[in-house]
Amino acid sequence: MTVPRSTLRLQLHKDFTFDDAARQVDYMAALGISHAYLSPITTATSGSTHGYDTVDYTRVNPELGGEEGLRRFVEKLRAHQMGVIVDVVPNHMGVGGSENLWWMDILEWGRHAAHARYFDIDWHSPDPALRGKVLAPFLGAAYGEELQGGKIKLVFDADQGRFKIEYYAHTFPVSPLDFTSVLQDYAPEMAQRFTGLSTQPGDQPRADEARAALKEYAATAEGRHAIDTAVQAHSGDNPVGRDRLHRLLERQHYRLAWWRTAADEVNWRRFFDVSTLGGMRVERPEVFEASHALIFKLFAEGLIDGVRIDHVDGLAEPREYCQRLRGRLEELAEHRPESLKQDRTYFVVEKILARGEPVRDDWRIDGTTGYDFMNDVGALLHDPRGAEPLAKSWAELSGRPADFAIEAEAARRKILSENLSAELDRVARALHRIARDTPITRDFTYSSLRRVVAELVVHFPVYRIYPVGGQRSEEDERFFSQAYKGAKAALAPADFVILDQVAQWLGGPGGDEAVEEKPRERERLLDRGRDRDRDRQSAASVPNQNLQANSAGSNSSGSHRRNAQTLFSQLTSPVAAKAIEDTACYRYGRLISRNEVGADPGEFSLSVDAFHAGNLERAKRFPNAMLNTATHDHKRGEDVRARIAGLSEIPDEWAATLRSWSTLNTPHRRVLNDDEHDWAPGAAAEAMLYQTLVGCWPPTLSPDDQDGVKALAERVSAWQLKALREAKLRTSWFAPDEAYENACRDFLFDILAPQRRDGFLGELPAFVERVARTGAINSFQQTLLRLTSPGVPDLYQGTELWDFSLVDPDNRRPVDFEQRRAWLSEGEAEGAPSEQLKNWHDGRVKLGIVRRALALRAHAHSLFEKGAYVPLTVEGAHADSVIAFARHAGSAYAVVIATRLADSLLVENDTGLPLVDAAHWGDTAVVLPEALASRALFDWLSPNAPKSDGQRLFMRDALASMPVALLMEEGVPRV
Repeated sequence: MTVPRSTLRLQLHKDFTFDDAARQVDYMAALGISHAYLSPITTATSGSTHGYDTVDYTRVNPELGGEEGLRRFVEKLRAHQMGVIVDVVPNHMGVGGSENLWWMDILEWGRHAAHARYFDIDWHSPDPALRGKVLAPFLGAAYGEELQGGKIKLVFDADQGRFKIEYYAHTFPVSPLDFTSVLQDYAPEMAQRFTGLSTQPGDQPRADEARAALKEYAATAEGRHAIDTAVQAHSGDNPVGRDRLHRLLERQHYRLAWWRTAADEVNWRRFFDVSTLGGMRVERPEVFEASHALIFKLFAEGLIDGVRIDHVDGLAEPREYCQRLRGRLEELAEHRPESLKQDRTYFVVEKILARGEPVRDDWRIDGTTGYDFMNDVGALLHDPRGAEPLAKSWAELSGRPADFAIEAEAARRKILSENLSAELDRVARALHRIARDTPITRDFTYSSLRRVVAELVVHFPVYRIYPVGGQRSEEDERFFSQAYKGAKAALAPADFVILDQVAQWLGGPGGDEAVEEKPRERERLLDRGRDRDRDRQSAASVPNQNLQANSAGSNSSGSHRRNAQTLFSQLTSPVAAKAIEDTACYRYGRLISRNEVGADPGEFSLSVDAFHAGNLERAKRFPNAMLNTATHDHKRGEDVRARIAGLSEIPDEWAATLRSWSTLNTPHRRVLNDDEHDWAPGAAAEAMLYQTLVGCWPPTLSPDDQDGVKALAERVSAWQLKALREAKLRTSWFAPDEAYENACRDFLFDILAPQRRDGFLGELPAFVERVARTGAINSFQQTLLRLTSPGVPDLYQGTELWDFSLVDPDNRRPVDFEQRRAWLSEGEAEGAPSEQLKNWHDGRVKLGIVRRALALRAHAHSLFEKGAYVPLTVEGAHADSVIAFARHAGSAYAVVIATRLADSLLVENDTGLPLVDAAHWGDTAVVLPEALASRALFDWLSPNAPKSDGQRLFMRDALASMPVALLMEEGVPRV
């Protein structure tokens, strides 16, 4: 088992354990899956539904069944010749609560803790109140308010012999150095045992001995009384006790704070802006080994076969990390059981790529987890002719910008100023240290450096760059120069010289040397800015500085520059994620089918030629990359996106429908603040709500089904709340406007109320039926392309049937595997997927496509794993409505054909099926490879055996029974 043939992603948690997963192995095997692909299996925060908040890297999560449960699951997989890929989270750990012992160690011992260098903490904060401390932003309200209210308490843990600070479910250790002050008036002999302790590592064992004695003392009646009295003396219920408690807290190695302070003051790297997830310094060898020891053990023992690395761009050095991990896996491969020896360990990374941004060749990975493919195939579903009218309609209706780039820049500025201000400060401080190293740059102020960095980040076109040896590569320079040009256009002329120097420090040519500017040169640069428009025209890229190097201080500044480069890259990445995916994508509504993780909503569509080019590039460079169309992080299910994409083919009709519905539902708007112009949900949110309802309305749901409609409304309401808060316009997670949110919810439930069946509730499903067939064809297209394109197809749990899920947690709902198992068995008995096309509303035809395509991948494994990708030409009247390619290895061919942009061809369809009438195809034909000329081909998805006319295969024959075809010279083998 080397490269997976196909994977199925399973979301594990306490309600879906290894044993639950084991019960689905026979179904997965029957479906054609070669590898189970698991969410993180290390111990996470209790009750975690996703596993990305690891609190213990050294143990398999006991809530999932622990290591024994994993072994049972793997044994079942091996019995079916299947493997395991696991999700690994090296970037961050869960630090909320008190379950992470590494984090508790830091809170207890500060900079001298054994794990102090495991987390990415700035111990030298410019804030005196944080110097040598860790901000602990876990309070629900302001510190003084919670202290005054008695919410923060000193408690004694008799089982451990420790004093702790308790705040609801949170506990924080009290440093043993402070046990003396707590005990001295009540148990002086015990207090004496802690006297003279320091935080130095050599003193920590003595503290353990003293705590053991305190534990014994607490077991006596005298001891218990003394300790209870000491605790009561620090009670927040009275001014004296509150003052004592406050002074005790001030001496700790952490500063308790309101959660809102984190954005401005946090002094440790977070995962994005999530203050319960602390960034790890996995670039340090000891941290790398400690955080991967369990994974390495499980790999060496043959319990796992490959890894998926989460959020690789959060790491200080992604390239070095990947190379190190590949090296360790190759070393350990020699120790695996003989039957599981592999030529190469499968290793992919979660990486968001911008259009034209390549995966780096020197990372030694098999590729990405597939967001790039999801973006490509998603864009392919959209009709480019709808881009302009839909943008215009959106802007007129919503009052928001028609251009996504405008929304994106505004969102980036908001995220930098409100969510990641502390992280921006940290980069500016790092650059300020460099500036202070030499006389020439020491007058570059902190504020000016911060201003320059902010503009570079705002205009950064990709997640991050990857300098080598402190120097930007040619590929890095291509993207950095775009940011430089945007920053220069936004900055005042006085900042240009600082921008140029920062560009050098961040990896530009000569960036490892300090700058020396002649006074006249400096003056000239400042004077240039007096005509800003002229200067903007000349600012095309980052210039090579025409400045002399000064070696003074260059050696001492080298590490500072590397640190600044790392911090800058660890800022551009979360800003991109939070601003684009978690803000602008919830503000911009041209078509929300393009507002997805890894996608650029400003890029509306992708041509067939561009899609082919992407597949050819992937086949050449990363033929084993993952391919997906749904993930645990998607904002809307693959079939929601496929249906909404169909609106791109009818932009005028959709614009008219939006206006009609808005007028119809005007009486149900909620007026706010007694102002008729201030209403919920507001024009933009209302328009996006209608798109969501059209996209997720289940094909089998009747408007007369009150319980079903109510259940849908509850799901959409959860999406709506998240969407409104993520947009950060009228409400937000930071400052919720509950009155507005409740009014939006009331509007939603009102327009879907039973009494609206003669109004909106009647019109909605009628319109859904109008676009559902186009959506279904889009779904079949993206499903087949995922299963046959170069790469490893990944199936997200449950999406083998219709996936009308919304953003998490909706996309992580329990999967009805029993229904899928039953329908899979029925489908095997009934034959080709085309037999189920008449029942297309229930999704069984999609299940059939998945099963048959995966069966072909197993039957002709080398053809899909190593075969060439051959784009095929389509000719005829409706050539734009077909995409076709072949996979070729030796004398074997598989031909893939899919209907696209089909709405206009379905208008006269009287069958009600998502299928273009054969007669409507006219002379549309695919030009086959010469080797297949005039040969009969067998369709693995239908009983068809179309024969080409020379090299021309007509769509009226190939797509007579199904809107997609998977053709070979041999038919489906009999089982």
